[in-house]
Amino acid sequence: MSETDAASPAYDRVDVSVLVIGAGAAGARAAIELAERDVEDLLVIGKRSHGDAHTTWARGGINGALGTHDPDDSWEIHAADTLNEGHFLNDPEKVETVAKQMPDRLRELDDWGMEFSRTEDGEIDQRFFGAQSFRRTAFAGDHTGESMLNALVDRAQELEIPYRENVMITKLLSDGVSVYGAVGFDMETGDFVLFNAGTVVLAAGGHAAIYNRHTSRDDENNGDGPALAYDAGASLMDMEFVQFHPTGMAVDESDPEWEPWSGRLVTEAVRGEGGHLYNSEVPESADSGARETTSPGGERFMERYSPDQMELDARDVVARAIAQEIAEGRGTENGGVYLDLSHKSGEFIQERLPRMYERFVDLGVDMASEPVEVAPTAHYGMGGVAVDEYGETDVNGLFAIGETMAGVHGANRLGGNSLAETVAFGVVAGERIAERVDGPGEVPEALVEEIAEPQFADLESLAGRDGEYDVMAVYTELQNLMWEHAGILRDGESLQTGLDELATLRKKAADMDVGPVTSDSFEFALDVGFMLTAGEAVLRGALERTESRGAHYRTDYPETDPDWQRNIYFQRADIGGMTSFTEPVDTPSEAVQDALDEGHELDYHQLE
Repeated sequence: MSETDAASPAYDRVDVSVLVIGAGAAGARAAIELAERDVEDLLVIGKRSHGDAHTTWARGGINGALGTHDPDDSWEIHAADTLNEGHFLNDPEKVETVAKQMPDRLRELDDWGMEFSRTEDGEIDQRFFGAQSFRRTAFAGDHTGESMLNALVDRAQELEIPYRENVMITKLLSDGVSVYGAVGFDMETGDFVLFNAGTVVLAAGGHAAIYNRHTSRDDENNGDGPALAYDAGASLMDMEFVQFHPTGMAVDESDPEWEPWSGRLVTEAVRGEGGHLYNSEVPESADSGARETTSPGGERFMERYSPDQMELDARDVVARAIAQEIAEGRGTENGGVYLDLSHKSGEFIQERLPRMYERFVDLGVDMASEPVEVAPTAHYGMGGVAVDEYGETDVNGLFAIGETMAGVHGANRLGGNSLAETVAFGVVAGERIAERVDGPGEVPEALVEEIAEPQFADLESLAGRDGEYDVMAVYTELQNLMWEHAGILRDGESLQTGLDELATLRKKAADMDVGPVTSDSFEFALDVGFMLTAGEAVLRGALERTESRGAHYRTDYPETDPDWQRNIYFQRADIGGMTSFTEPVDTPSEAVQDALDEGHELDYHQLE
């Protein structure tokens, strides 16, 4: 570690063989694989304190064809369900990689101490999730992500993997052909840092927080992973596909106690354990013998939209159904619908959904006796950085895994596959890197002079800038723009308006009033830049894709067009900004095609 001379902003230099950016499940699992394969000079960095990653907010479960309850399940059927849910826009090879790996990955997590919920026989329990043919979703109550990350962090600490907290990366050191490291700053001290790394792994999450209703914390999932890769010369893919989870909290935003919870996830496990959706008739109290219940008196409307799979149909189907109910005036006072589990006992709910139960009890609502209000909320970006079968981008040495990458989920993600993807591709990328790693390498002096030092100068100039526009006002305006123009229901005119307004917003972003390096406003000012890149790709892809498929629904093109079974790629042009091109999707393997032809499908009514 060294410091530069006084001719440029001072910065520290750190030399490592592999730099892992992001300390959630994907980054942790990749680091574990590297350490177990004796890769030295490894460093994991995160924007938050150790163990405080967005993974902890994943609640419902993680998929793998263990066959605990349904021995007919298999990795081939898991892959088939994933392709069906993705409307066949997924990369079949990546889907098969995840499906094949997951039984072993679940057993591995069990060996590492993950606190899975168990059957009476002591096996890893599994529940139904939407659009799954069998009970395939392993879980730890309704805190699966937290329990999983705890197990991964414990394993990483056993291996003494180096970790650095509270570091934000602002730019990758790339010449467009290869990556040589990254630059950023320590969020506590304000010190600038240059990381010289032979390999860089982006495991920095997705971009759902570019919307004003979302399931992330505001300082996470702002698109920094895809934006960093795009800026470095990598391609983005499928950015128009953003999953709107059917059940985010719908609250009275004028109530200061409830307002912070707007859009927060109500896990799919509530429906997986038998929750029913009702429209807006006023709930009526009913005597249920041993306990008082309050059940909505309205229509259980999924009977009209999906009579076979009901509340456990694909997320895009359920989200659009809820949006339709609200749009046609059958929504609740707070702009949602009712999700009711009061037909289950309090003991059952507290055992299977302890965190959900506690959250609502703290807010004065007992899920065992009354419904909760829910509405769709931005939850997950199916698109991201385009990668090969090992997670490597088209920039040599730059990998992207977890929600930062694209390819596994296609047009709509199968619930329970996000956590699966993190550990599966953490292993795949780790194996590949371990085969090739050869020390830290050396950042070319030209990149230090042309990229690193100008970036530090830009950061220094941004800090304390006296601009016209408030950072959070610009941030919120961008989120509102994306919700209005690239939300659940889209059309060409609105998408073009969104792009025009985004161009205006870029000018405001260049004139924001920003605090010092260690301030929240400095961090959010940088997030705005990442969000502008992600938002533009979402809008451009949605405008170009003149069909409806999965989570992308065009009211002016409501049908799926077979000619659009193509992925849209986005690249940074030297002149003219963001450009795009399309490529056809590959075909599944014979084994997975056989599973598709067999036509496996969940029959919801077997749960009744």
